[in-house]
Amino acid sequence: MGKGLFITGTGTDVGKTYVTGLLVKKLREHGYDCGYYKPALSGAEVECEQLIPGDAKHVLETAGIREKPENTVSYIYKHAVSPHLAANLEGNPVDLNIIKKDYQKAKEKYDYVVVEGSGGILCPIRWDDQQHILLEDIVKELNLSTIVIADAGLGTINATVLTIEYLRARNIQVKGIIFNRSREGDVMEEDNQKMVEVLTGVSVIGLVKENDTELAMEAEKVAELFA
Repeated sequence: MGKGLFITGTGTDVGKTYVTGLLVKKLREHGYDCGYYKPALSGAEVECEQLIPGDAKHVLETAGIREKPENTVSYIYKHAVSPHLAANLEGNPVDLNIIKKDYQKAKEKYDYVVVEGSGGILCPIRWDDQQHILLEDIVKELNLSTIVIADAGLGTINATVLTIEYLRARNIQVKGIIFNRSREGDVMEEDNQKMVEVLTGVSVIGLVKENDTELAMEAEKVAELFA
């Protein structure tokens, strides 16, 4: 049975999918049998009248995994809004039992499974008269630790510290922080890294620059993050 790791972000458009692709690629290039899974995706692309989950497509192509993107995502929504609203608009609410089942299938297929979230940790996944599900509920249900992806630039101290403190308050372990869109030698960004580590006690384990095609981390260190 494989090991899993959950990737969340400080918000939308911080580069969570981009970094996830580099993580999976790093492991696979160094001989680790690593796969990808995403519980829910909204804003899917439409190709030949079929919904294609763009995030999954990007990760699979980056990592060289020959799977159909739609086979790695449990719930795919067309509307580019929060998953809970897309589900309400399209009449296809998330069922945690389906997510658990699909995740288990991924763990049976791969030794390591990177699970990518939607938006930030407080993203509503289902919100209707029957049930309320936040992204954190999926993390807990799958019993996963997390890595937080954050933008390296201005405002990241507040966003990153709040995300980590929220995760801690929900008893979700944070294994590390990866800053995306990093600029080498930038004094403000170096201070951001230092302040986030001081305020949270969580290490910045990786820096990803714009258009990086490789993750500057040892594959063994990445593999150690999985539980």
